[in-house]
Amino acid sequence: MTDRDPAVPVSTYRLQVTADWTLADAADLVPYLSALGADWVYLSPILAAEPGSGHGYDVVDHGEVDPDRGGDTGLRRVAEAAHGAGHGVLVDIVPNHVGVATPEASVWWWDVLTHGLDSPYAQYFDIEWAVSGGKVRLPILGDGDDELDAVTVQDGTLRYYDHRLPIAPGTGSGTPREVLARQHYELMNYRRADTELNYRRFFVVNDLAAIRVELPEVFAASHAEIGRWLERGWVDGLRIDHPDGLADPGKYLDDLAELTGGRYVLVEKILEGDETLPASWACAGTTGYDALAAVDRLLVDPAGEPALDVLDTQLRGGLTVDWHAMTRSTKRAVADGPLRSEVLRLARLVPDVPGADDGVAELLASLGVYRTYLPIGGDQLTEAVQRAVTARPELADTLAELDRRLRDVGTEFSTRFQQTSGMVMAKGVEDCAFYRWSRLTSLTEVGGEPGDFALTPADLHDLHARRLVRSPATMTALSTHDTKRAEDVRARISVISELPQEWGAAVRRWKRFAPLGDGALANLLWQAIVGAWPIERDRLHAFAEKAAREAGVSTAWIDPDAAFEQRLHALVDAVYDDAELSADVSAMAARLTGPGWSNSLSAKLIQLLAPGVPDVYQGTELWDRSLVDPDNRRPVDYARRIELLARLDEGWLPPVDESGAAKLLVTSRALRLRRDRADLFDGYAPVDVDGAAAEHLFAFDRGGALAVATRLPVGLAAAGGWRDTVLHLPPGDWHDELTGRPVESQHVPVVELLDRYPVALLVRAVS
Repeated sequence: MTDRDPAVPVSTYRLQVTADWTLADAADLVPYLSALGADWVYLSPILAAEPGSGHGYDVVDHGEVDPDRGGDTGLRRVAEAAHGAGHGVLVDIVPNHVGVATPEASVWWWDVLTHGLDSPYAQYFDIEWAVSGGKVRLPILGDGDDELDAVTVQDGTLRYYDHRLPIAPGTGSGTPREVLARQHYELMNYRRADTELNYRRFFVVNDLAAIRVELPEVFAASHAEIGRWLERGWVDGLRIDHPDGLADPGKYLDDLAELTGGRYVLVEKILEGDETLPASWACAGTTGYDALAAVDRLLVDPAGEPALDVLDTQLRGGLTVDWHAMTRSTKRAVADGPLRSEVLRLARLVPDVPGADDGVAELLASLGVYRTYLPIGGDQLTEAVQRAVTARPELADTLAELDRRLRDVGTEFSTRFQQTSGMVMAKGVEDCAFYRWSRLTSLTEVGGEPGDFALTPADLHDLHARRLVRSPATMTALSTHDTKRAEDVRARISVISELPQEWGAAVRRWKRFAPLGDGALANLLWQAIVGAWPIERDRLHAFAEKAAREAGVSTAWIDPDAAFEQRLHALVDAVYDDAELSADVSAMAARLTGPGWSNSLSAKLIQLLAPGVPDVYQGTELWDRSLVDPDNRRPVDYARRIELLARLDEGWLPPVDESGAAKLLVTSRALRLRRDRADLFDGYAPVDVDGAAAEHLFAFDRGGALAVATRLPVGLAAAGGWRDTVLHLPPGDWHDELTGRPVESQHVPVVELLDRYPVALLVRAVS
C-alpha cells in the first residue's frame, strides 16, 4: 500500500445539514462513513441561513455557523469525529449572494434598508441606486390598486402582511404611506421585478440578493468565519457555489487560495461539450456534473433514438423539435422575461449603441456556454456573435459593436454581461428546456446536453484518460442536491432506449386514461412515474406541478392555468385510483426495474473507480428514487444502511433486489479499495474484450483495480446473453472483491465472471 496525499480526498460523502438533521447528527454518522469506506465528510452550507431553510444557500449572517444547524459546537464535533477517524472535512460555501426573504434576519440587508447609501454595507450589494432615486426596489406588493393600504406601522417597523421592514431613524412619524415614502426602499408589485428590479439576484430569485465579493472588504467580511474554520483546523477544503455569478471568478479563486493556504477547492461549474476549466484557476476541478452526463450516456442504446424521436414528434402533434433551436428560444424568452431587468441594466451601460437591449438579449440567447471569462473564451463569444447575426441579420451592426465593447475586459459592461450569461443559460436550459425536451429524460440532467443521445465505450475511455491527465482531483458525481432525478431513476429511465416501441405503445395507451393536452409533458411525467415507481402520491403531485410550471408551456409559476393543472393532478391521481392504469404502469415499471438495477450498479462502479474524486450523495449507497429538489433532500434511513452493511461484512452476498444491498456492496467495496489501496489507482487503461456480446461490456484497469460493467442489459438478454464473450485481463493473479472469488484464467469467460452480479471489481494480488 502506498501513501496518499491527505490534502486531497480519495472520495467524499455529501450530507445535507438542516435544523432537523444537524451537525451533531453528522458527527455521529462518522463511524458509519468510515465503515462504508468514504474518505472526506462533505457538508452542505452551514453559515447562518434564512430561518427554516432546508438547503442553506440563503446565508443571512456570514459571522457564524448556523445555530439551528448546530453552531460552532456542532462543526467542532464534526471536525473532531472526522479527523479522529482519519477523514477530512469539505464544506460548501456561497460567495455570490445572501438571503433576504426575511430582512430582519439578513444582517447586511437590514442595515442597507435602514440606512440606504449611508449604510456601511451599501456597496456590498450589487444595487443600481441611480435608477430609483437612491432606493432599493422591493417587489413584494400583490396585485391591486390599493395594496399600499395594507402597510402599517407596528413596533417601530413597517409591516405589509408577513413582511417586516425597518424604519430609518427620524422618519417614523405620520401615516404609514408618509413613513414609507421617507425610507431607503420602495415597494413595488412583484410582477415588476422582471423589468424594474435594481439589485442583482441569484438567477431570478428575488429573495437572494447578490453581493460584490470582488471588493476586498466584502471578501474579507464574507470569508472571515470561513477563515476561522481553516485556522482552527476544522475544515480541510471548500466547494464553491455558483462561481459564474462572480465578477471575476479567477481572481476570487486566487484570493481564496491565499486565505486557505492552497487547500483543496472545487467549483460548481457546468461545462458544455468539450469546454474545460480555465487552466489558471486555483482549484482542483468541478463538482462532477460532466462525469455524471458521460456515464449516463454509456448506458443509453443509440439504436433507440429514431423511434423515440418519432414518438416525440407524434406527442407534439407532428412538430419536430431541434434541441439547439429550443434552447435558443427558451434563453431568449428568459432574457426578455424574468431577466429583462438585467438586460436593460446592461443596455444602460452602452446608451450610445442603438438597439442595445435587443442585441444583448440576442447574444445571451446565442452563447453556447454558461459564461466566457474574457479574454479567455473569446472564441465562444465569436461563435455567439456569428449565430446571433445569422438569426438576426438586421442587428449585425449592433452586435459587432457589442462584441467590440465586450472584449474591452474589465469594464462594467463586459463584466456584467459575463455574470448575466450564466443566469440566462441556467434558467433557459436547466429550469425550462429540460422540462420541455422529454424524448429521454435521463439525459435532461445538469451537465449534459440532451441532444447528445449516447456515448460509445471508446468515447468514455477517452474521456476518463483525459480526466486523469488534466484534472485527476476533480470531483465525479451521479446524484447531487441539484439533479433533476436521482441516479437510480435515471438508470431505469435509460432502459427505455432499449424498449422504444414498447414505451411508445404504453404512452399511447395511458393517454386514453388521463388525457393532458400537452403530449411532451405527459411523456416526461410518465417517465418520472415509472422511473421512481413505487412513489408516494404527494411526492408525485409535487413533482408534476413543478415540472409543468418550469416547462412554462401549458402553465406557469405566475398566473398558473387552473384548468390545465386540474388535468395534471387528475393524471397523477389516476395512476393510483384507476385500477387498470395502475396495473399497467406497475407492469411497465417492473419491466424496467431489473435492467435498471443493472444500469445502476454499472454506473456506480464506473463512477467510483474512474479517475477523479467520487462523491456519494447522501443515501445513494442504496437505491434512491428521488426526484427534483426538495424531494432529494428527504431524510435518509441510516439505521437501515448500518444494518445492511454489517450483514455484508459478515459475508452475506445479497441478491440484486429491492433492498438495494447489492448497491451497498458495490459502493462499500469500491470506496474501501480506493481509500486503502492507492497503489492500485495510478493509471488508466481499457481492458480488451471480444466475443458475441463484447459491445455490452465496459471494463478498465486503474493499475491493479479493474472495473467490469454491463451495458444495455435488455439487448444483451435478447441476443442470448454473454455466450462466448471473453475478458482479457492484464498479467497477474486476480480476484473479485465483490464475491471474494479468485479469477482462474487471464482470459475470463464473462458468463462465469458475471453470473451473480452485472458488475465485477477485480483486484490484482501484490507480487
